Amino acid sequence: MTLWHAVLIAVAGVWAGTINTVVGSGTLVTFPVLVAMGYPPVTATTSNAIGLVPGSITGAYGYRGEIVGARRQLILWSVMSALGAVGGTALLLSLPEDAFETIVPFLVGLALLLVVLQPLLTRRLKEKPAATRRTWPLYPLIFLVGVYGGYFTAAQGILLVGVMGLMLTEPLQRLNGYKNVLAAVVNVVAGAVYAVVAPISWPVVAILAVSSTIGGLLGARIGRRLSPTVLRAVIVVVGLVAIVRLVLE
Repeated sequence: MTLWHAVLIAVAGVWAGTINTVVGSGTLVTFPVLVAMGYPPVTATTSNAIGLVPGSITGAYGYRGEIVGARRQLILWSVMSALGAVGGTALLLSLPEDAFETIVPFLVGLALLLVVLQPLLTRRLKEKPAATRRTWPLYPLIFLVGVYGGYFTAAQGILLVGVMGLMLTEPLQRLNGYKNVLAAVVNVVAGAVYAVVAPISWPVVAILAVSSTIGGLLGARIGRRLSPTVLRAVIVVVGLVAIVRLVLE
């Protein structure tokens, strides 16, 4: 690895850590960079997943104030995310590289639609009596997003905000806090599995670990100050860019 490559990976790591905390899809920054440098796609995916773990943890910590009182919910959701991540890593190691990525743009597009419609859905849910609201479908949906996150990681944050906004009536910033915790769980579990059974570039992991940690702290400071409208707009813009990049790759 040359010094120039190390600097480029570090810059990509800071950006990925920041955007993962604010929105998600930071992998769409670091993954193409690693592939362009000549790393095989699977090695790029696994090294990226492990390297971004510290950034996802610091991002979740930065949003700790937004998730006060949700400990029990987050524990249950985290179990679903962890189980999904295990399934996703199994898919990555057993299926052809492009098998699952074919439907990724459609999944991201659906998530963006849910994010855009979230205010309307929230108003509709608030009109219903609390006893009639059904949030149990959120558990299998979080599991499925965990599968996706364990396989590809990119844009899982957008998917999480989308499905939670469909089921919950809580403010968008609180949903973003939930998203950061669950994405961190997926990244930690997937990274642990990859570290044992998958090809890894440890120099890449080390650079991304440091730079994404900085990015995660920056992202928490930026994201928590955005209004729901601005945050929603950022999610949509980043999601559309992610779709374009996935389609063109």
